[in-house]
Amino acid sequence: MLYILGVQTPSQLLFLPGASGQRQFWHPVSGLLAHPASRVHVTWPGFDGVPRDPAIRSMDDLVGGVVDRIDRPSALIAQSMGGVVALRAALRMPELVTHLVLCVTSGGIDLSAFDAQDWRPAMRAAQPDLPDWFISYREDLAPRLPGLGIPTLLLWGDADPISPVQVGQRLASLLPRAALHVFPGADHSLGCTLAARVAPLIDRHLMSGQA
Repeated sequence: MLYILGVQTPSQLLFLPGASGQRQFWHPVSGLLAHPASRVHVTWPGFDGVPRDPAIRSMDDLVGGVVDRIDRPSALIAQSMGGVVALRAALRMPELVTHLVLCVTSGGIDLSAFDAQDWRPAMRAAQPDLPDWFISYREDLAPRLPGLGIPTLLLWGDADPISPVQVGQRLASLLPRAALHVFPGADHSLGCTLAARVAPLIDRHLMSGQA
């Protein structure tokens, strides 16, 4: 187990996609990171050409699948609804999750107070055969987040109608070791489209334990 200036560093990076399950989403960032930890690109069964898994039948099962991969010090790097999975996994395994990177996620908090565009109807209409784990998820994690003392980097764009900057600000106020970085003009895809700007921020976060 490696520590730098008293901060535990991960030996494994788990990349979690959003609700569409795009397997390639984090590949540009992953390829640019200098951090030596091994990379694991998590996929969602039944999404983006990944075969369904009869053992995965709910959001709880999906989270359990990620938790099963956390068998060593790990950082979770997650997009959108993948951030909800990451937070739930971190709440279950705080002793092995060294860092969180959450990109334009709801974070599992109630978005009714924010002017957030609801992406669910369009996704259901466009891909009605997808599992509904993300579309039907409604749990509010806000009461549990202040107890999660994991260094967290929050990445947001100020032109994202799905997860406005105010959501990132709210998460930054709930998570005790979080810092928010806002990209002017960026939208919900910034984790992929701005990979060259995102990767150095993640590298610095993983090596220092501070966002």
